[in-house]
Amino acid sequence: MTTDTPATSLPAPAPAPLTPAQRRFDVFLALVLFVGGLISAALSAVAGYYGDEQQNNMLLALAYVAVLSMPLALRRRWPCQVGVIVVFAFFMGVTLRIPDIFVGNIAMFIALYTVGAWATDRRRARIVRIVLIVAMFAWLLTVMFFEVTAAGSEQGTPAGAFTPYMAAMLINLLINVLYFGGAYYLGDRAWSGRLQRLALEQRTAELEAERELTATQAVALDRVHIARELHDVVAHHVSAMGVQAGAARAVMDLDPAAAREALHGIETSARDAIAELKQLLHTLRSSSEVEVEASTLTLDALPDLVDAVGAAGMPVNLTIVGCPRPIAQLVQVNLYRIAQEALTNARRHGGAGVRAEVRLRFDAESVELEITNTGHAGTYAKPGMGQLGMLERAEVSGGTLTFGPRSTDRGGYLVRVRVPMAAGAASAAGAAGATGATGATGATGAAGAAGAAEGAGSTGSTGATGTADPPETANPAVALGAASPAPRVGASDPASAPRPAGAPA
Repeated sequence: MTTDTPATSLPAPAPAPLTPAQRRFDVFLALVLFVGGLISAALSAVAGYYGDEQQNNMLLALAYVAVLSMPLALRRRWPCQVGVIVVFAFFMGVTLRIPDIFVGNIAMFIALYTVGAWATDRRRARIVRIVLIVAMFAWLLTVMFFEVTAAGSEQGTPAGAFTPYMAAMLINLLINVLYFGGAYYLGDRAWSGRLQRLALEQRTAELEAERELTATQAVALDRVHIARELHDVVAHHVSAMGVQAGAARAVMDLDPAAAREALHGIETSARDAIAELKQLLHTLRSSSEVEVEASTLTLDALPDLVDAVGAAGMPVNLTIVGCPRPIAQLVQVNLYRIAQEALTNARRHGGAGVRAEVRLRFDAESVELEITNTGHAGTYAKPGMGQLGMLERAEVSGGTLTFGPRSTDRGGYLVRVRVPMAAGAASAAGAAGATGATGATGATGAAGAAGAAEGAGSTGSTGATGTADPPETANPAVALGAASPAPRVGASDPASAPRPAGAPA
């Protein structure tokens, strides 16, 4: 006999309702075997298959064929019961010498195969098949023993001696071994294939669900990226345009030249905003992943940013410390956007007379960008949309971000981001994947764009490259590291106080 394949050790699948096609096939199979059994019984009766002992009662043959074949129409629903009925019917047919053996063998093979292929209770299926096969072999050996001894006595040879009749019986025994062994083995193989198909269907369904989830997440991450870029563009340029429009309106009658200069600044800001939006739309329409990183916004553009902010009415000084070193494109874009957001917040919420300082430091291990201002620094319960965007950019670059009010003796607000050089190199190697790997926290980043159109400030100038003061420390600062996905705000922290109207976005 055969042993179970490894697949049979898997959990049995839940009984599934039979399909109409399976039901029709089983009914058709039963009808074919019934008709074939009648034809076989009729022809065997004419041929005298059992000789003088043959049963020639056709009504009995009809009942035998019906009991043998009709249960097969329900073989998948009750495989064990059908197997027992068919084997017993075959046993009675041979015992009563009903002239049919060809269709009976086919029906019994199908019944035993079905027990192995469709019985969900594997222990019962194994027991039923073993009991039926052992019973059939016991019956076969008993019949062979009596027939061989009877034949030996009639031929005058010692009982049980190896005779031509005995050789024929041994051939019959080998055929039965292959017959029952094949039914057992093929039934188990069909069961194993069924389990494998079920596992494959489940895996396919899981992969389909995972694909849909991945597609949904990709769309969400794209929306986060678009929201962050739109916030950076709109918050900066539209805020500057609002300040300059207000200044132009105030001095239009008194100083037309100053109003003309403010209007020129509005035009410049509008052109820059349109250029950046076009570049963003070009990136979104492009199917090339390489172009996601392509941007004209680098650290080399910081002086232009400082000039633009100064022209909008807030004095800004830029200081570069150390020797500039090559930095990944993605890191440069993120540092530029952080500086842009910090200066925009200073202009919007710092109040009249606010001044800002931008310090870019290079050392052997990292690059650090620090933006401070002398304006109002209120406490707030949680970071705004722009600050969440800065946190995400710092995390994507592999760096840390600290922001919060400065010490009470100096006043103002501090934003500092520090990116290790090793993290910058890693960002260069996987910029496309890292850009899309930001968390869902930035999904609300677009909400901050609507409030970026107003601000206040006064005219100022830009600074030059030089030596900077030692890095400052923010008082109740909020920091984010590579292992910290969101800022920590505690009840005992000054940041837990209610947010004033002038808090940064």
